[in-house]
Amino acid sequence: MVYIFPALSFFLCLLFTPIVRRVAMKKEWIAYPAKERWHKKPTALLGGIAIYLSLSIPLLLASDFSALLSQGILTSGQKQLPPIGTVGWLGITFLFILGLLDDFIHIKPHSKLVGQILVASLVAFLGFRLQWFTSLTLDTMVTIVWIVGITNAFNLLDNMDGLSAGVGMIAALCFVWLYMGSVPQGALMAMVLAGALAAFLIYNFHPASIFMGDCGSLLIGFTLSLLTLNYPVKIAPNTLSLYAVPVLILMVPILDTSMVTLIRILSGRKASVGGKDHTSHRLVLMGMSEKGAVLFLYGTGAISGMAAIFVNQSDTLTSPAVIIPVALSILLMGVYLAQLRVYPEKEFSLLREKRYTPILVELTYKRQIMLVILDFGLIAFAYYLSYRLRFDASAFPIYFKVFLQSLPAVIACKMIVFFIFGIYRGIWGYMSSNDVFVYLKASFLATLLSVVAVTFIYRFEDFSKGIFIIDWFLITGLLLGTRGSFRIFHDIMKRKTLDGEKILIYGAGRGGEILLREILNNEKLKVKPIGFIDDDPLKIGKKLQGYPILGGIEKLASLVKKNDINGLLVSFTNRDSENFKRIKSFCRTKGLFLKQFFIHVDDVDLES
Repeated sequence: MVYIFPALSFFLCLLFTPIVRRVAMKKEWIAYPAKERWHKKPTALLGGIAIYLSLSIPLLLASDFSALLSQGILTSGQKQLPPIGTVGWLGITFLFILGLLDDFIHIKPHSKLVGQILVASLVAFLGFRLQWFTSLTLDTMVTIVWIVGITNAFNLLDNMDGLSAGVGMIAALCFVWLYMGSVPQGALMAMVLAGALAAFLIYNFHPASIFMGDCGSLLIGFTLSLLTLNYPVKIAPNTLSLYAVPVLILMVPILDTSMVTLIRILSGRKASVGGKDHTSHRLVLMGMSEKGAVLFLYGTGAISGMAAIFVNQSDTLTSPAVIIPVALSILLMGVYLAQLRVYPEKEFSLLREKRYTPILVELTYKRQIMLVILDFGLIAFAYYLSYRLRFDASAFPIYFKVFLQSLPAVIACKMIVFFIFGIYRGIWGYMSSNDVFVYLKASFLATLLSVVAVTFIYRFEDFSKGIFIIDWFLITGLLLGTRGSFRIFHDIMKRKTLDGEKILIYGAGRGGEILLREILNNEKLKVKPIGFIDDDPLKIGKKLQGYPILGGIEKLASLVKKNDINGLLVSFTNRDSENFKRIKSFCRTKGLFLKQFFIHVDDVDLES
């Protein structure tokens, strides 16, 4: 019987969305392309109307408003909560109207904020709270901020075709999994939301034929924030899950909103003003397609959602094995994306002139503070995982106390050594073999210093030598992995974003490798290598720096025709060879440009 309602919401949205789209196009309720918008063609607005109707009708059929009056208002001092579906319907109705007004008359941000706070306050008054603190006052305040924050997060996330709806659907499905069998009202509400969004995605996924608008994104964010409030009251198995599960399920909108808001503030921009600086836009800037960026964020949401489900089924001692790596991965992803320059350089130049912003600008340009935080987490995770690997399930709870006691000393020792070895002064995008040796020495000495500290403080009682051996292997691997990933990230980004005239590089030797690196690092060259040609038959079919060695000079004509080549770059300096003359003649005949690569170290006349 319960599955009728999500099926109903799906088919209602499937029915209402094209009707709303047709009316919107007829009435010219259209989002036109603009400088701050991502889409490139006029698209119908107000798809949120279809989402609202598809949510409201099933919720109204399943809700009991008399229970709201008796439990939520008349006896509000009792612990029993009113039906979540009823509270949800009231909230989404108010926010739908608020969003609809904004879609039509563009109300000011502070006016929207007041309306959102009113809805959040009503929810808290009716008894739905996060329960993160022992203080009822703190819980109430944080709950209001949480509801408003998540509601706006989905509003900000609605910046690319299918993104907000898809991420919302994945989060709703996670709540279905959590609540099924234990919280039927929460599961029902989550299923209804997932059904409506699944149908809407048929029209909203790239290339979208309709946008949801604020009247849709606000109610999605509110519904999901309300579902998180139902979690701690009903099924939270341990204290850690109270905090981790809601955050993990909604990790994508939290990441996007936090990063965009912080970077906009650091850049001297208004956080409420739209732009092409969201996580999705940065992924496209890296070289992903629009659809690929959206699917990547779907995957991120699904992984963090599955992590939340695991945490919900685990105890406090086991949960960190999932929470920490997911959190570190998200932090690393944030560091990657934050490095991309999406604002004009002149904005930062103007910002530097203000006395009160030099620290913020430095944080924007030099993100070592984020990397220090990353290492802090890596050290803690490696040390924790060492204990998990060293001791079985029965012994681990006993030694967990030892882990907690010694963790601060281990973190302090390793951070000091990392700082002394200059790990935070390097440019990770250009990590070399020398840097690898530095990291190896730093991790070894950091582990050694940790052993000395533990011996001095605790006399090494209740400690195992195997812990520190495992810890050294783990922290070394994590250090090299994170540092190496930055170089890989830079390399992939350069290759994917490379644009210009298609060329072949003649010469797949040392000179060809240097030339390729120059092309990848010098945007002014405006060329895009397709591959190499070389006279050595033993090299043909192999790859140099990821680019194929396509053949010898005898295949030049077919390669040029097949790949629509515009020119050739020669990586060696000998112009007297017979093959060089043949290439020169070939380029002249075919109308291709020919350039030769040189490295010059010239004397400077100090007298002039």
